[in-house]
Amino acid sequence: MMTEAASVAYVFPGQASQDVGMGLEFYNKYEVARRVFDLVDTVLGFSISDLCFNGPEEELVKTVNVQPAIVACSIACYEVARNHKINFPPPSFLAGHSLGEYTALIVAESLDYEDALRLVRERGRLMYEAGLRYPGGMLAIIATEISTVEELCTMSGCNISNINCPGQIVVSGSDEALEKAKTLAKEQHIRRVIPLKVSGAFHSYLMQPILDEFRQLIGNTSFRKPVYPVISNVTARPLIDADSIKDELVKQLRYCIQWQSSIEYLNSCGVTEYYEIGLGTVLSGLIKRIDQNAVLHNISTSEDL
Repeated sequence: MMTEAASVAYVFPGQASQDVGMGLEFYNKYEVARRVFDLVDTVLGFSISDLCFNGPEEELVKTVNVQPAIVACSIACYEVARNHKINFPPPSFLAGHSLGEYTALIVAESLDYEDALRLVRERGRLMYEAGLRYPGGMLAIIATEISTVEELCTMSGCNISNINCPGQIVVSGSDEALEKAKTLAKEQHIRRVIPLKVSGAFHSYLMQPILDEFRQLIGNTSFRKPVYPVISNVTARPLIDADSIKDELVKQLRYCIQWQSSIEYLNSCGVTEYYEIGLGTVLSGLIKRIDQNAVLHNISTSEDL
């Protein structure tokens, strides 16, 4: 029996879901996936598909490479699922975690695939350059109340950059601010503080210097009204027109990713079933901690299909 569309959302992963070999199985098995990867190679002017399939890892994980690579893999998974003979109900909402929001906009037909690839390549370049000019990073703080993390940020000079689910919050800041945050966390007996493998303090004040250049890139890109509402990472509410989407994509670089609030909003709208489309199962794990009754599906391998 097909699931009612009003209860379904598609969600798309962001950075940190990458791994050498990603996308290769779908590329080898499905013509539609080959077309996706061939197009990304043509648009970017080099074989990012070879980087996905064969590495080396130190090149793949570079922000400027991994962002278009993840979008390509997610779209390949989506196109295979859409063209496969499976029970794949249409969504009533789409959402993507940070970078994954670009995949959602492609699926919503708000942003052309080619334009999205160029944007995320430039997004990755600017984020990396911001990290070089203003060195910083990100820390995941586990099993801690948000009020405690807010106090930690006030005292250390960090920003809350991701509220992923109850008990999983990420902060960003300069190297000095992060060291202070780790010291304060230890003093407050916060046991799990995990440095993330990223090249900068994403979704924080240290991204402010790149906003004007990225705003210009966004302004030179065509967007359309989405055919499905896409949930904003910044406001956790639907993006329903081109102007709000442009504003969102600029703000998203600087402000906190409100993933927990996004899923809570979808739940309030009647969404009970989620399809995580793309690499890994990270978002499914987060969603289950937000909504224990959620029905979860993953589409990242042919076995999933």
